[in-house]
Amino acid sequence: MQMLAHDCVARYKHWTLVHSSIVRAMKRLCVFCGSSSGVRDAYDETARALGHEIARRRWGLVYGGGKIGAMGAVADAVLDLGGEVIGVIPNHLVHREFAHDGITELQVVDSMYERKARMTQLANAFVALPGGVGTLDELFEVVALAQLNVHGKRCGILNVAGYYDHLLRFMETAVREGFVPAQSWEAVVVESDPVRMLEALLE
Repeated sequence: MQMLAHDCVARYKHWTLVHSSIVRAMKRLCVFCGSSSGVRDAYDETARALGHEIARRRWGLVYGGGKIGAMGAVADAVLDLGGEVIGVIPNHLVHREFAHDGITELQVVDSMYERKARMTQLANAFVALPGGVGTLDELFEVVALAQLNVHGKRCGILNVAGYYDHLLRFMETAVREGFVPAQSWEAVVVESDPVRMLEALLE
């Protein structure tokens, strides 16, 4: 297990070294979110507000490449204001998640692992909108990699309508019980407003 963990870290560092030239001076925010919109209007509204704020600041968006649900909402909002949108999607999800054919660049990769690695490499910071297990997987992977000092990029959670309240309480328990270093979890930015989130990521 220890060798597997070291191998994973080594491969992520290899990705960063090989592809570092792709990341331009302009900041890019990776947004983790789902192909579903959820049951509350607030979820899509916040996704769109986040997209507009990304574009207003002249940042680029990196995301999962879909055109439906929260993924479509945040991507279309960035495009509405003329912003850059890079989608990364595995081959087997191109049709299932309705790959967005109107974005700046759509990168089709071979696997979920490669999707996450590519998004991690392309972005300068990460934010999770409300989403399902895929969103949680993506969020906790970048948080874990930050804890392991594989990258030094900021990670954030947009807690819309209290969606992540139970998760945040669980993580407080994990810290209190000694399974997660306090400084590692405290480095994760938690906000309910997109403007405050982007301002916090710049600090």
